[in-house]
Amino acid sequence: MKAPHLLLHAGSFALTDPAGDISAERTTSPQGLIARDTRHLSTWTLTVDGEQPTVLVPVRETDEDSAAVLTAPSTRDEPPGWTLFRHQNLCHGRLVERLRFTANTGEALMLNLRLDADADFADQFELRGDHSYEKPGGHRTVEEAAEGTAFHYRRADWHASTTITAEPPPAVSTAAGGTRTSLTWTVMLPPHGSTTLVLHALTHSRGARTSPPPPAASTGSKAELQTASAPATEIPLHTPAEHTALAPACHQGLADLTALRIPAEGPEGETVAPPAAGVPWFLTLFGRDSLLTSSFALPYRPELAAATLKALAATQATTTDSARVAQPGKILHEMRHGELAHFRQIPYGRYYGSVDSTPLFLVLLHAHAEQTQDDSLSRHLEPHARAAVHWMFAYGGLDQHGYLTYRADERGLVNQNWKDSEDAVCFTDGSRPVGDIAIAEAQGYAYDALLRTACLARKVWNAPDWAAELEAFAQQLRERFTAQFWMPDQAFPALALDSEGRQVDTLASNAGHLLWSGILDPDRGRATGRRLLESDFFSGWGIRTLASQQRPYHPLSYHRGSIWPHDNALIALGLARYGLHREAATLATALAEAAARYDHRLPEVLAGYPRREGEGPIPYPHACSPQAWAAATPLALLTAVRRATEPRSSTP
Repeated sequence: MKAPHLLLHAGSFALTDPAGDISAERTTSPQGLIARDTRHLSTWTLTVDGEQPTVLVPVRETDEDSAAVLTAPSTRDEPPGWTLFRHQNLCHGRLVERLRFTANTGEALMLNLRLDADADFADQFELRGDHSYEKPGGHRTVEEAAEGTAFHYRRADWHASTTITAEPPPAVSTAAGGTRTSLTWTVMLPPHGSTTLVLHALTHSRGARTSPPPPAASTGSKAELQTASAPATEIPLHTPAEHTALAPACHQGLADLTALRIPAEGPEGETVAPPAAGVPWFLTLFGRDSLLTSSFALPYRPELAAATLKALAATQATTTDSARVAQPGKILHEMRHGELAHFRQIPYGRYYGSVDSTPLFLVLLHAHAEQTQDDSLSRHLEPHARAAVHWMFAYGGLDQHGYLTYRADERGLVNQNWKDSEDAVCFTDGSRPVGDIAIAEAQGYAYDALLRTACLARKVWNAPDWAAELEAFAQQLRERFTAQFWMPDQAFPALALDSEGRQVDTLASNAGHLLWSGILDPDRGRATGRRLLESDFFSGWGIRTLASQQRPYHPLSYHRGSIWPHDNALIALGLARYGLHREAATLATALAEAAARYDHRLPEVLAGYPRREGEGPIPYPHACSPQAWAAATPLALLTAVRRATEPRSSTP
């Protein structure tokens, strides 16, 4: 099977085959042109004189100006008469394609070109294949447009369309009884001459244009299309001599983070560009993902943190909505723009089913002010920070349970921590806790959030009494956590407490997040860190989400034995915080070597198989790539290993 090629820009993407074609015959295929959770092209296939061209050079996204090079089918004795250079670019949901045909002979050539196109307007959640959805009243149509054709989908007040235009204009014909359309041209090539066609596919959603009209003289060049995503701050990367293998992964990560930025609205209606979670399934704003990604990148690209904080402040819940798991002050988990979200067939239009986005918002707000030495953003977002703290106490469980807790959302996410698959949180016998769940890492985030917010309250907001209250509660939380989560027989923290206060006794990587937040005392923290580097956790490529030799362990599961780069990044930062620099270096080296096996781009998640000579890391079958917090992981690893050379500071 040919590997897909990815075009990505500002919240839209196109997945094509190496020739540049799209042929998404299966509803569950992610191939196509997708903008705002809707597939706007499901077919985009080119033939010349009735045949598919032969691929000489597949399109490669690593090229500065990538193009597929195609020719007519040929033999050794009869070389091809023409060559096609097929350039494709994407800008704000607008696919621009330049077809440059060159004659290879001293004779004039006449070519018959045909581009078959169609748009099924499938929702992202249909493409994932999780469920089938009824779409009553939905219907597709096609109509001729100026210099091309237009596909439309309507269902009640929902409208999406894709308009295709070309220069020179094509002849257009539509299959009887369907929407599949053929655009055809007759092209004359002079001897050893060339000619160029330019096509535009513009996407519209819910009656509002999601891609700008093409400039009159647009060529669709890469330089022309990428200026809007260029980083605002260039901070050089200085890689320690013993960790030079991290450098290419860091540079690839920065490039991916630039490509993953999406347009969003800030609290004053301003446009900001936070990182989306990942391609193909999560190219949208995710609270937890965007916050941790921005935290990893903070020392190198602080504008990501500012954009993320503003976008999440603008979407912070202000009312209670049980269908969206929303309460006042809670920070968003996920935002979707597609048809199914619009009609509330899925709850994710604005969904708040995460227990940890809210404390992570507070952590990043203070970290941004600390890193940039600029408290203007923290001053501006003080009301949002106060609302977030109020949620943690009044709704999140701190007042009622003494911990942040969540309950399963049967229509949405059963687990509402970062391991959000249904079976991720379990006892060692495989059974699952019920009721109000206090997941371990969220307590660490809460502890850190309270201390950091207290710092802002005292130094920026002139609220010393409130700061003292937050610090006192944080200390109580730390003591309570140690007493109730620590498992003396394992010398390791429990994964969670169930509604009856029983320890969920699985040995899981969540414990490493407690090092990052600093909730463990120095002795327990160092013991936990060293335990995570033992062979049942550490595969040689990274730390598994679940220690092997436990009944629930599965190396190809999503969260019960796989290896997540971002999870390892948090652990590495935590190891450095507790002075375990050798262990942090071991982890950084392993992940840098894993990244090198994937052209220095870490996928979302790897399988948990042990490292063996002659075998590389094995990817999880459905991993996103690029994925934001995996892209930012090398930056976090770089920060972790740099700390070994910093002046010694006390551990928590």
